[in-house]
Amino acid sequence: PPSARRLLAEHGLELGAVAGSGPGGQVRKEDVVRALERPAEARGPAPAPAPAPKDGATARERVVAMTSLRRTVARRLVEAQHTAAILTTFNEIDMSRVLAVRERHGEAFLAKHGVKLGFMSFFVKAAVDGLRAFPAVNAEVRGTDIVYKDHYDIGVAVGGGKGLVVPIVRDADALSFADVEKKIGELAKKARDNRITMDDLAGGTFTISNGGIYGSLLSTPILNPPQSGILGLHKIEKRAVVEGDAIVARPMMYVALSYDHRIVDGREAVQFLIAVKNAIEDPERLLLEI
Repeated sequence: PPSARRLLAEHGLELGAVAGSGPGGQVRKEDVVRALERPAEARGPAPAPAPAPKDGATARERVVAMTSLRRTVARRLVEAQHTAAILTTFNEIDMSRVLAVRERHGEAFLAKHGVKLGFMSFFVKAAVDGLRAFPAVNAEVRGTDIVYKDHYDIGVAVGGGKGLVVPIVRDADALSFADVEKKIGELAKKARDNRITMDDLAGGTFTISNGGIYGSLLSTPILNPPQSGILGLHKIEKRAVVEGDAIVARPMMYVALSYDHRIVDGREAVQFLIAVKNAIEDPERLLLEI
């Protein structure tokens, strides 16, 4: 109001030096009078009024810019859903025999190789066997062509300091179980230390994502373009299953394969997942490469 402006001018005060109590923070004459009654050293510039919340927002929000990594991940996930015909098929795996192998040989494996025998080496090897049998899952669409990959560079999703990244275990078919575990451990440490490079992330042919370490029971993973397949692993949970005529408790894991239906038929996707299941439920076949 004019009366407030005149009073401000008479005492050499700026409008921003007085906090307003009127509608929308408007400065009234009584606001100026109260400000003049305060000691001069206490009159500093009044804090700017908080902007009115928009679209239902409240003052209890924080706005944080996306990191470049998060922006890239977001862009690629949206790109995958816009360009690929993504479909997911599910199965479940009895983990009893893998757990038994780890129990029997875990200490000797660690003593000899200096790394623990984890689940991921079994699944990487099982995935390679499945990809050999069903090469479309290891292929990609490039323009109007299908590019079949005769190498097996398996991306393994790991949590890093700046978010989820998918470094590549290259030529996984040529690596031993110990080599796979060492490589995954090395890449996971680089991710935690924010030392992952573009070379570590580029060129994968297939991805494995283990949501089970975070407690996920079931999910539908999204493709990592331009790949045509991603295998989602989940937590191991004891469940009642039927064996013959008996109901028994077994450590079971749900698995999911999301695939690009443009080049991978449903039959191939289901059979690939069954191949992984069979390999994990009979791990000696992987160890003997039969």
